Amino acid sequence: MLSKERKKDKRLKRRIRIRKKITGTAEKPRLTVYRSLKYIYAQIIDDEKSHTLVAASSLEKELKEGIKSTRDIGAAKAVGELIAKRALERGVKEVVFDRNGYKYHGRVKALADAAREAGLKF
Repeated sequence: MLSKERKKDKRLKRRIRIRKKITGTAEKPRLTVYRSLKYIYAQIIDDEKSHTLVAASSLEKELKEGIKSTRDIGAAKAVGELIAKRALERGVKEVVFDRNGYKYHGRVKALADAAREAGLKF
């Protein structure tokens, strides 16, 4: 079994490799995901201006009340729906998905699928 440090190093290497290829523009900003042990966070970023356009997380009060746990797939789906709703309100329809080195599985996949179902294209 891999130690936590080694696992984290592998994720960071994947993250760097992915970020070489992915950048967000004003027309197509970057949707990035961060996953902690307790919460899940999502941001839509315009890399040209280095500006966060929209953010959502399972830490927010309005989401915490509606979900059973802040660390499961249900929370990731709720964050995905919320980020898509906020993005569409700001006029963002298309994004580039940045999984931030995480494997496209579990909570990361649930967030992406929920954002797609709510109207974001990527």
